[in-house]
Amino acid sequence: MHSNAERIIYQIYPKSFMDSNHDGIGDLNGITQRLDYLQSLGVNTLWLNPIFVSPQVDNGYDVSNYFRIEPTLGTMADFEKLVTSVHDRGMELILDLVLNHTSDQHPWFKDAVSDPQSIYRNYYLWDKGRAGQVPNNWASFFGGSVWEKDPAGTDEYYFHLFDKAMPDLNWKNPEVRQAMVDIAKFWLQRGVDGFRLDAFIHIAKADFRQDVFTADSQQPQIADEYYANLPQVQEYLAEFVHALKEIKADVFILGEASSADIDLVESYTDPKRDLCDSVVSFRYFQDVPEPQLIDQLPAAGQPHKLDLAQFKRTMVSWQAVLQEWSLPTLYWSNHDLPRILDKLQIEPSMQTDAAKMLAVLMYLQRGIPCIYYGEELGMTAGQLTDPADFNDELAESFVATGTSHGFVRESLLESLSVSHKMGARSVMQWTDGVFAGFSSQTPWLNAKGNGNSVLLEKRDPDSVLNFYGQVLALRQKKLFTEGRIVFEVNDPDLYGYTRFWEKQQAYIMCNLTDHEKKIKLTEEQCASRVKLKNRAQFDRTANKLTLGAYGVLVLEG
Repeated sequence: MHSNAERIIYQIYPKSFMDSNHDGIGDLNGITQRLDYLQSLGVNTLWLNPIFVSPQVDNGYDVSNYFRIEPTLGTMADFEKLVTSVHDRGMELILDLVLNHTSDQHPWFKDAVSDPQSIYRNYYLWDKGRAGQVPNNWASFFGGSVWEKDPAGTDEYYFHLFDKAMPDLNWKNPEVRQAMVDIAKFWLQRGVDGFRLDAFIHIAKADFRQDVFTADSQQPQIADEYYANLPQVQEYLAEFVHALKEIKADVFILGEASSADIDLVESYTDPKRDLCDSVVSFRYFQDVPEPQLIDQLPAAGQPHKLDLAQFKRTMVSWQAVLQEWSLPTLYWSNHDLPRILDKLQIEPSMQTDAAKMLAVLMYLQRGIPCIYYGEELGMTAGQLTDPADFNDELAESFVATGTSHGFVRESLLESLSVSHKMGARSVMQWTDGVFAGFSSQTPWLNAKGNGNSVLLEKRDPDSVLNFYGQVLALRQKKLFTEGRIVFEVNDPDLYGYTRFWEKQQAYIMCNLTDHEKKIKLTEEQCASRVKLKNRAQFDRTANKLTLGAYGVLVLEG
């Protein structure tokens, strides 16, 4: 088993990774076929987005049966083969577990609706509302109210923080808490090594009678203060994780805490309590304060540039606070965010150098690397050609608004593709052949990639793929798994830090800009060995380093 400090996670979106039976949908056997590739890359832990039976309203996050594999992804036998194959290679497997809600097609909810006296009625959250209106003005993350009328026609509403087809579970009910433990134990007993806990920060809610203060009380309002990160979340989480550790003492728990600040992350990863080993927070990333947007178009469908200077300030503080405490998750992209090279908004000719720089910058820091599939190739968003493929009403209205103002449809779809999460879910690019070697059939999400592929990059010694392999090989040294970290903060254009382990040091210098940087080095740095570089001129005699646009240098002494 790997210590958490040694863990290198690779996130797989199963529908988009590899299609083994050529129906256009990626599957478990496709993942098994590609394990040698993943092992050679240097990753040791695989995280799969949800693989349970689902109507696919939200691409698997709406679960209707937690104990069976979604048929389009394979069978239980396929899963068991995958687990065995992963373990045979000394790797581990974690599953995405949806704790906050189920599908409205789950037997619990169907029974709760069919019979108001059902024991499963109390598995969900209900309220009669006020004077024929919804109980409060809280908004769903998917738009509109969190409340939906009981399909059975009673005077009650059920609560859904996400889509109306995804009713929230009532974690105040001890039977719900035990049921979720039983689900997790079922998979642990089948060889799973841990879980990524989806949206766990929402499992506790405040009193439904409390509205959000707003000048416009007619419109539902996002109410994070009432349904995110409430104190009871940690109580429920501790009970849940403790029960799992009785089955598997070293179970790995990665929590999704999208809105958590550093203080909450510190609490959620308290090493003295049975909580998360690490959490994913979206607080790392902020957009530039004044993005260059087109006034006639909705802001939501336009690309927003990542503020790298603010990212540096945030990451430096998080690394400092968590240094003696827990391991932060190190990631650039995931299934809910645009791909990082699109967020940088740089010229295609510079993307290879930027991808290499970002790999060193992020993954040689203290923490747990979490690489999103295809990132190691320098993949960018797949270009979708149909607004319906975004599965989002906002995308449809963006194209309609844009065309009404005279914008070209193709450019509107390109804007959506690089800014929307669906663009980041396009298929893995294995070859330069039809459908990128993913399948012989049209993929479930038909999108044109950027042409980078495993086949072509394996042959190119200067490729992003081969550079990632070098970074991850270096990452496995004690200096990077166990060492302390101290940052250089004086130059806003430079992301520099030093790792320390016993008598060893590593100096990492990354140019965040698209122009050349000249850096004065210390005597200790000049006496060090070059371990990794790209677009870097190192003059030891003059104590000078010149980093080209998005250049990087790693020294070890």
